[in-house]
Amino acid sequence: MTQIVQMKDMNKYYGTHHVLKNIDLSVDSGEVVVIIGASGSGKSTLIRCVNGLEEYESGQLVVDGHPLSPKGGNQTELSAIRKEVGMVFQQFNLFPHLTVKRNIMLAPMKVKQNSEADAEAIALRLLERVGIANQAEKYPSQLSGGQQQRVAIARALAMEPRLMLFDEPTSALDPEMIGEVLDVMRELAREGMTMMVVTHEMGFAREVADRVIYIHEGQIVEQGKPESVFDAPQNERTQAFLSRVLAH
Repeated sequence: MTQIVQMKDMNKYYGTHHVLKNIDLSVDSGEVVVIIGASGSGKSTLIRCVNGLEEYESGQLVVDGHPLSPKGGNQTELSAIRKEVGMVFQQFNLFPHLTVKRNIMLAPMKVKQNSEADAEAIALRLLERVGIANQAEKYPSQLSGGQQQRVAIARALAMEPRLMLFDEPTSALDPEMIGEVLDVMRELAREGMTMMVVTHEMGFAREVADRVIYIHEGQIVEQGKPESVFDAPQNERTQAFLSRVLAH
């Protein structure tokens, strides 16, 4: 099995605050890894390091065969990584002055150097894939939050990524819109997309993850199959966290 992500003894600081502590983690091609933990535990920072949005200070990080050096490192490697890694954020970050279709066409045209006609075909195909083909000519402000997040997923998929990163993609959504975004993510998982997902949606983690990782204060405290982590956690910190979040 090919490893898409390899982290070895990786450390990250914000000033004197030690955010990520000696992280050892690998993600195999086709694997869905869901990262859980309390707010401020380092979950989002960890996946933001994978595509260079956050710089780490020491250790090793290799993404799809490209080593990403500490503190920024090689820009050539970073550019290669960003062409192969799609990311979906809490906020949708769509361009408000462009139609839904045009938002998605940007990556194929600017990064992949596709023609406008090819980029349009890609955009329409991806909108069909995420279930909102009928919204192509609308502007982001005319869509619900769930629809906007599905556009953001389609835009990330337009890069034809080998890895998708999701940073709490449903946290800004109203409860009734969460399901439609998770349905798209479930379908990506069924199709074999390699995914790293930071989420508070424990039901989704149990259902879709190949592996669940619990992070506490910047350290990987426990990891394993969903049934192991959720039903029989070994670490007392994992037990305490799950007893809080699963009680609601």
